[in-house]
Amino acid sequence: MLAVVLSGCATTMPPLKTVEKLDLARYMGPWHVIACIPTFIETEAYNAVETYRLEPDGTIDTVFTFNKGGFDGPLKRYNPRGFVRDPVNKSTWGMRFVWPFKAEFLVTHINADYTQTVVGRNKRDYVWIMARTPEIPAADYDRLVSELKAQGYDVAKLRKVPQRWSGK
Repeated sequence: MLAVVLSGCATTMPPLKTVEKLDLARYMGPWHVIACIPTFIETEAYNAVETYRLEPDGTIDTVFTFNKGGFDGPLKRYNPRGFVRDPVNKSTWGMRFVWPFKAEFLVTHINADYTQTVVGRNKRDYVWIMARTPEIPAADYDRLVSELKAQGYDVAKLRKVPQRWSGK
């Protein structure tokens, strides 16, 4: 997702397994960032939300917003464009922040009701645990973290993203 302009995926780890047959229409919409191994722009993110919208040309309009430094911090907004690279499974994307570079964006987990997802990279340098709600059950979080560890991620680098929404 918010991978900065990085290219290449050279790694000694086996490639991550992506979701089979991702339903793009169901995947679209807002996702709260529950935890991540953050890029430099996300280290002080609060109320982080990534929203996807499928465009008629097949690209994915992406809007990433968060408050920087605290719940009352300044609102930051980024608008990268997603490109589906795997037309069969639709779970391997390129995410373009700056033309012509497209960062790797792999949907490696989606639960059956499309309420929890994990996006990663083969380099295991960044990862995002996201949900349709600002919080997920502790057991779900722990299971996802265990899966990330088994995939070769350094889970000590995970940062839980503070989420607090009025009226919720």
